[in-house]
Amino acid sequence: MTPEHPEVAKQLSVVAANVGSRLPEVGNDIGQYVLAEIAELRGDSTIVTMLQASVAENAGTLLHVFENDISLDKVEAPAAALEYARRLAQRGIPLSALIRAYRIGHWRFLQWCLDELNRQNADEELAVTTNRRMLHVSFGYIDRVTEQVIAIYQHERDNWLLSQTAARAARVRDILATSDVDLNSVEPALGYRLRQNHLGLVAWLPALTDEGAGLARLHRITDEIAQWLGCTSRPLFVPRDAMVSWTWLPLGANSDVTWHEVSDVLERGDPSLHICAGSVGYGIEGFRATHRQALRAQELAAVADPVPRFTEFSTVAPIALMATNIDDIRAWVWGILGPLAVDDENSARLRETAQIFLDSGCSYTATAAAQILHKNTVQYRIRKAEEMIGHPVQSEHTDLEIALRAVRYLGSALLRTSAE
Repeated sequence: MTPEHPEVAKQLSVVAANVGSRLPEVGNDIGQYVLAEIAELRGDSTIVTMLQASVAENAGTLLHVFENDISLDKVEAPAAALEYARRLAQRGIPLSALIRAYRIGHWRFLQWCLDELNRQNADEELAVTTNRRMLHVSFGYIDRVTEQVIAIYQHERDNWLLSQTAARAARVRDILATSDVDLNSVEPALGYRLRQNHLGLVAWLPALTDEGAGLARLHRITDEIAQWLGCTSRPLFVPRDAMVSWTWLPLGANSDVTWHEVSDVLERGDPSLHICAGSVGYGIEGFRATHRQALRAQELAAVADPVPRFTEFSTVAPIALMATNIDDIRAWVWGILGPLAVDDENSARLRETAQIFLDSGCSYTATAAAQILHKNTVQYRIRKAEEMIGHPVQSEHTDLEIALRAVRYLGSALLRTSAE
C-alpha cells in the first residue's frame, strides 16, 4: 500500500475531522506550548493574541488539507500568520523566534494527530502509511508557509528599519534597557531632552486601520495633549507598531498635571483611541519609570470591559503593581513611604506600628494593646511616622496601607539603605 492509496486518504481525513472538532483546544494548547518554549514571544498581550490567531488558522488550514486531500500548490499562508509575521518584524522580535515557533508548533500539532491516529486502531500497514502521508504533507505545508512568512517578515523589517521613526525607536529601546547612557550623545540623536520632567503615554487603536492614517491619529492626539499641558518642545513620539505608540511629553520643570484636563482632550477627540499615562518623572530614571507605569496601566485597561478611554497610573497603581516587576513596586513604595522606606530597625518599628494603627481603625488604645506598648509610645511612633511620610497617617491611608503591606511581605527588597 502506498501513501496515495485511497484508504490512506480516507484514514487521514477521519483523523483530521476528529482533531478539527477540537480545534479551539488544539490551537490553545499549541499556542501555550510555543509561548512556554520561546521567551521572545511572551510578555505582550497583543502579540500573544496574534500568535494564538496565527496558530488557530494554520492548524485549521492544515487539517482542511488533510481532510479534503488538497494539493499544497493551492495553499497560501493564512492572513493571521502573515499579519503576525509583520507585527514581529515591526517590534524587532528576531526572525529566529518566528521560525522556531513554526517548528515547535508543528511538532505539537503532530502529537495531536498521531494520538488521534492511534485511537482509530487501524491495521499496522494502514497506520504506518497514513503516518507517512501525514508527515509528508504537514512538512510540505510548514515549508511552504514558512517561506511565505519569512518573506513577509523580511520585507516589513526592511521597510520599518529604513524609516526615521524606527531608528528613533531603536535608540529609545536602548535607553529603556541600558543602565549606562551617555546623555550628551543620546539627546541630540533623539531630538529630545532627557534632563527634565516627563510624562509617559501609551496610545493605541483597537483595530488595524490604514497604517499611515492610524499612526497619524495617534500622533495628532498626543500633540493635542502636549499643547494643552503647555509643553514648550515637541513630544518624543515612537510608533511601537501600526496600532500602538509610545510618547514622552516634555514638561520641563513642571511636575503638576491636571488629569481631568488630559481626559477631556481625549474625550473630545477620536472616540476609537485609548491612552494610558504614567506619573511624572524626572531625568532618565523618570523617563523609564513613567513609561513602565503607562505600560502597566495599559495592561489593566486592555482587559477591562469596556476598555476605558483614559487610564492614569496612580489611580490603578495598587492593582497594577501586583502584576509588575520589583523595580516598579520599589519605586512606588518609596514614593508613598519616603524616608520611612529605609531598611533599619527604627523605620521597621514605625512601619509596624503604623500598619497596626491603620488595621485597628486608627485606635491608639488598640494599637498599644496589640504591641504591648504604652499608649504614649504609640502616639510618639505615629507622630514620627507622619513626619517622615509628610502627612497624617489617616490621609491617603489606602495607598499607605498597601505600601506597608507590600513591605511586610517583600521585606528588604522594597527598601532603601540609610545611605541612599
